[in-house]
Amino acid sequence: MDEGVCAIRPGIDLGRHARMLARVHDALLSGDRPPADPRRLVARSWQRVRAQGVDPDLGDPPGPIGPDEVEQRRVRSPLHRVLPELRAALTSVAEDARHVMVITDADGVLLWREGSSLVRHRADRLGFTEGATWSESVVGTNAIGTALAEDAPVQIFSAEHFVRTHHVWTCTACPVHDPRTGELLGVVDVSGPAETVHPTTVALVGTAVKLAEASLWRQHEGRLDALRAVAAPMLAGVSGPGLVVDDHGWVAAVTGMPAVDRVAAPRACGPIAVHGVGLCIPEPVPGGWLLRAATGGPASAPMRLTLDLDARPPRAIVEGTNVWLHPLSTRHAEVLLLLAHAGPTGLDAAALSTALYGQDGHLVTVRAEMSRLRRSLGGLLLARPYRIAPEVEVRLPDLAECALVRASTAPGVQRLAAHD
Repeated sequence: MDEGVCAIRPGIDLGRHARMLARVHDALLSGDRPPADPRRLVARSWQRVRAQGVDPDLGDPPGPIGPDEVEQRRVRSPLHRVLPELRAALTSVAEDARHVMVITDADGVLLWREGSSLVRHRADRLGFTEGATWSESVVGTNAIGTALAEDAPVQIFSAEHFVRTHHVWTCTACPVHDPRTGELLGVVDVSGPAETVHPTTVALVGTAVKLAEASLWRQHEGRLDALRAVAAPMLAGVSGPGLVVDDHGWVAAVTGMPAVDRVAAPRACGPIAVHGVGLCIPEPVPGGWLLRAATGGPASAPMRLTLDLDARPPRAIVEGTNVWLHPLSTRHAEVLLLLAHAGPTGLDAAALSTALYGQDGHLVTVRAEMSRLRRSLGGLLLARPYRIAPEVEVRLPDLAECALVRASTAPGVQRLAAHD
């Protein structure tokens, strides 16, 4: 079969294609030789869900979360701010084409569902309801869960779904990212009966997502403009370098230093590292943060990162004008060790996935872990690719004597230990 996002080609006999996919599904699950190979995207997904123990004869999926938790997730999700754009682009089309439009969060939990009432009733019978989780690990291969796992647009038709009861269904999904951070926010999906599948749905959903992301960026620029209006008097009283930034580290204004677009997201509980300035103390201001150099400045306070992997739990020790201790999970300790050995070239998400898990298919997990680690260590870690900031001196333990390294199952860490 052809590789690609679209599950079908224009003019294909849908009934015949669905029957052939069913034979492929049955053959692969029984260990027989299939009449054709599944699309590579589908094959990767099936491999993942089989490893996760998903039952292809799954009956009713796990019950949805309660309405109160759904509402809490809606309020927390940045996607509630672009609902008008998504509704304008997709809801009326979904109704006309016998589809429903669904929006999920990054966990695959359905937060909003709109469209044809007849199709909504059919979706109810599949457990495709608000509050339900449609990740791969819960319901197997489907456009929502597979789009989350692949971090890419996905269309799934008929027996490409892993669970047999979903073979009557088709779905097209595209992930939505926060344009400020690249964080995966959720998925927009259009689903309906299998016979309604159409290749143009892929472009339709993708365009709607681009419009939503563009709207999120315009809203971000509007908030930065408002912050700039109050930044000038704040910076007028700063001696030396200073910045006013929003909660995500996007810079509204600077003084006493070259302009920069973004720094690490500030936190109230400690300083952050700003390239060219050194450690800065965050002070909350209306709409964001004022950052100014810590006492002593960067010349007298070089930044040093020490990995204490024999502590319980392991920890990162950050030294500047003061000393801060950051407890680490085993996985975060492994990540920092890998990044330290990668040096200034760093590692992208795929390389980190391979080093940690032995394959590059864990991009969503890696990005989530790196997001958490960067929130903890701030500007000491840079992205695209992931790396330790060049002005940071790194001190590592003796790997041959380190119990955490010897016990690690991460292939990249095992290679470091073997070469030490």
